[in-house]
Amino acid sequence: MIDPRRDRALYRQLADLLREQIDSGELPPGSPLPSETTLAQTHGLARPAVRQAIALLRAEGLVTTSRGYGTRVREQVERTPLELPASSFAIARMPSDAERLEHDLDDGVPVLEIQLPDGSTSVHPGDRIRLTRP
Repeated sequence: MIDPRRDRALYRQLADLLREQIDSGELPPGSPLPSETTLAQTHGLARPAVRQAIALLRAEGLVTTSRGYGTRVREQVERTPLELPASSFAIARMPSDAERLEHDLDDGVPVLEIQLPDGSTSVHPGDRIRLTRP
């Protein structure tokens, strides 16, 4: 329940509520979120607060928003193991526009930049790989 008297911002309270519904399976992968108008009316919020909550969930990689399709819970993607050699490291960062297009990434999905001991680097979608050590 969203409580305007709490210290937590209203949009964060709504994001928490929607995150719980996603985690519990009440909003399963692929399912649409209620419209901004419906969420605003249901929870007694202004639409900007609803938009902020959805933007936060999108940045966390939990939902995607597409024109004409609305906002949907992201499908879980199978992660491919990628061995991280000794003396190498990975850096998580947000992708450039070119990397987002190249890897077909949704907003809010980071990339993992792997830096090898020889100085070479490779970039991988953060939602599709699982780093392992030898």
